[in-house]
Formats: sequence, C-alpha cells, structure tokens
Amino acid sequence: MTPRSNAVLQFPISKTPITVNRKVPIRLKNIDYRSREYLTEDEVDKLISAAGRVGRHGHRDETLILLSYRHGLRVTELVSLRWEQVDLKQGLMHVNRLKHGNASVHPLRGPELRALRSVQREYSTLPYVFCSERKAPLTSDAIRKIIYRAGVEAGLPFTVHPHMLRHACGYKLAQAGQDTRSIQHYLGHKNIQHTVRYTQLSAERFKDFWKD
Repeated sequence: MTPRSNAVLQFPISKTPITVNRKVPIRLKNIDYRSREYLTEDEVDKLISAAGRVGRHGHRDETLILLSYRHGLRVTELVSLRWEQVDLKQGLMHVNRLKHGNASVHPLRGPELRALRSVQREYSTLPYVFCSERKAPLTSDAIRKIIYRAGVEAGLPFTVHPHMLRHACGYKLAQAGQDTRSIQHYLGHKNIQHTVRYTQLSAERFKDFWKD
C-alpha cells in the first residue's frame, strides 16, 4: 500500500503536458497518460476501500463511488442527485441523464441500499444526497478530488478521474454478456454507437475461439 503522505504519482518526462512559447500547457491525449479509460471491478473495489480511509467522510465517499460505478453516473449527475429521486423502500432510483440522455429507473441492490440509508441518517434534512460539511451539495471539482485521492491511496498505477467509473460500468455489463441495447438504455445513451465501445472491448465475443 502506498502511504498517503508520500503518495505522488510520477510520470515519465515525455508524458507530462508540454508548453508552446511558455503559454498554457497543452494537455496530451488520454492514451498518453494511461493505457485505458476504464477501471476493472477489482480496481473499483480497491478505490472504494481506499475512499473509506481518506478524510473525515469516508462512508459518504465510498457511497458516491459505489453509485457512480453501479449506475454509470456522470459526475454532474452524481452531484445533482436528490433524495426525492431515491426510493429506499422499493429499492429504486430515478436517474436523470444529462447531455440529452434518456432518463431511466434503476433498481438498487443491497449494498447500495445499506450505504444510502447510512448516508441519509447523516444528511436526512438536506435535499441532495451528497453534501459537504457546509450542508451544500458537493461540487464536481470536489468529487474529482475525492476520487483522485482515493486512487492514490489505493496505489493504482495511473491517475483516476470520475468518468472512468462510468466506463467501468459499461465495461462490466458488456463483460457480463448483457446485450448492447439494454446497456444503452441503462447508461442513457441516445446513440447506440456510444454503447458499442464497451461491447467492442468485451472478451466474451472471443470466448469460443479456443477449445482447450
């Protein structure tokens, strides 16, 4: 485990942002920073565990990572999530998709229900699910920092950003053999071409190539 106090991610010099005429650094392509843009299920588990060890709101941070992963939430969808969208009795969550995506109702499983009930006990008087100490909804930047710190604490060999959890969700569903149309509806994609990227990565397509 990489100690939190000394955990600084190092990249080769060739992969740091470059500058032109000493102006604002030019950000390189994602592939220059990491070999893939999704997390595996094991990496997500490590990220959730690490989030619980960092800061004073470990359970809140574990829960927001869990929900982001299991429901493929964008960071802006996560910060705008309100308790009125969550039905803990029936185990349902209404997901409003941004970027003109299609809204849907997702079932909530046991781990999510238990985590949300615990969060609700602490923030029951507030309209938003994920709030700061000042009783205001977390900002997108705050969540990026939470997930970045958790990635460092978990000792992952690359920087982690929130959208990797949405990709991790799509990849996990494709690996589990869920059909592309269902994944499209679950993630709220208007265009199925945005969903195909996950089925293209799925090893399930090749499972019968070798018989030994």
